[in-house]
Amino acid sequence: MKNIILNILLGLTLMCNFSCTSDLETSPLVELSLEELLSQDPNAVEGIVSRLYASFALSGVEGPDKSDISDNAGESPFLRGIVNLQDFTADGMKNRWGDDGLDQLTTTSDWDENNKFFRYLFNRIYFTIPQCNNLLAVIGNIDVENKESVIAEVRFLRALAYYYLIDTFGKGVLATEENFGNSSPLPESSRAELFAFTETELIEVEADLPATNSYGRASKAAGQMLLAKLYMNADVYVGTSRYDDALVMINKVINDGGYSLAQDFVSNFSGDNHTSTEIIFPLIADANDSQSYGNTTYIVNGSLSTETMTPADFGATDGWTGHRASKGWYGLFGDLGTSTDVRASLFWTTGHNYEMDDYREWTDGYPSTKFRNSNFNSGSTATAFSSTDFPLFRLADAYLMYAECVLRGASGGDANTALQYVNNVRTRSNADTITQTQLTLDFIIDERGRELNLEGHRRSDLIRFGMFTGGSYVWPWKGNSASGASIPDTYKLFPIPLAALQANPNLTQNPGF
Repeated sequence: MKNIILNILLGLTLMCNFSCTSDLETSPLVELSLEELLSQDPNAVEGIVSRLYASFALSGVEGPDKSDISDNAGESPFLRGIVNLQDFTADGMKNRWGDDGLDQLTTTSDWDENNKFFRYLFNRIYFTIPQCNNLLAVIGNIDVENKESVIAEVRFLRALAYYYLIDTFGKGVLATEENFGNSSPLPESSRAELFAFTETELIEVEADLPATNSYGRASKAAGQMLLAKLYMNADVYVGTSRYDDALVMINKVINDGGYSLAQDFVSNFSGDNHTSTEIIFPLIADANDSQSYGNTTYIVNGSLSTETMTPADFGATDGWTGHRASKGWYGLFGDLGTSTDVRASLFWTTGHNYEMDDYREWTDGYPSTKFRNSNFNSGSTATAFSSTDFPLFRLADAYLMYAECVLRGASGGDANTALQYVNNVRTRSNADTITQTQLTLDFIIDERGRELNLEGHRRSDLIRFGMFTGGSYVWPWKGNSASGASIPDTYKLFPIPLAALQANPNLTQNPGF
């Protein structure tokens, strides 16, 4: 059973006093302060922690049409922001709705501080961080079972929010339990300062995170995986390569985490993927108990349409006619008709064109059926909302990260092991194995696309490989050109939203915006 506790959260919100974005709703829905609530009912900690986990996937705890913050409930959830900013800005996925703001992400063009989708993610980050700070500020005075483990989980969730801030906006303010409730605008913190804080947090909580945890909650391996992600991108974030350190963390995940590749690739993205042996840390979805337009419902329904498909075949009652892959993704497999790779079969080609001459035309490009709401291991009934969990971290990613570290010269790695890990990933999908000479960085970035696209990694991967900006690598609609065009290096970061700049005069805009 999926371990997400929502019933005890209804009517409860955490108090949030943070000067960053002026439009966040911070008033509690109950009269009690958090400290008063916990003094009366220490068991409420379990519900509050679950509510913090839910902040990454849901718009709020009162249903899909209600939001914790004043942003649009359907458009603004954290996971939806990750997909929008990581996948639609990159080479593999495009959206056709023509929404102002989303168009600019899909075409990597005309980015500015007024784009609501930048504001949504920034606001979600700075909603989650203060909520964590609030609990951390008072939990020391409360008698709670497994207190150190709970504190470690909350610090992990805060670090996860900071990771996305570091990756997408590159700076912000450093809010902790030490300055929680400060009425004065906090000073701006650089990317390096945020990186150092997040690194320290993850190092410190590693010992207290449980080796195993309830499904949907952070284990030691989840913390190690997040720290490995931070180190993998350290050259981008702070100008210093940390692949040696990344490899240390990845080895821990692989060797000590107890995870194994799921036997079938598709099972990781189906309605019953909570049974997967591979998923290290999921963001939970449930068609009955955690409905959201911003969890995997956005991916599943958004990739389906009654025009050329039957949504019920994939466990959905509706298709939103929105998302298609481009040849920047399915082109990585060569001829889809002859490929034996299971991953190559997960594109809907009937009635669709290979070329995306018009990204607003539904039939240009192939919808991805990688994520589906139907069960893999048993029968299921189509539902309006998705029950498919989002695998934020999984073992196949760790295998490919290991190989990349070895190719980048990380100490302590082994070339034969790297090759075996990559071939394990490929064999699982019935793809041909490769030889040592074929294992190159160029191969790795392509394999990461084949394996991980639509899982919130692609933009960061392309930046790390020097392929996102400039014109040496282009894809359909990059730079608002059907054939692809160069984009400036300033696009490695998103602009700080205008609302945040207005709310905190200490914040400054990123260069180029």
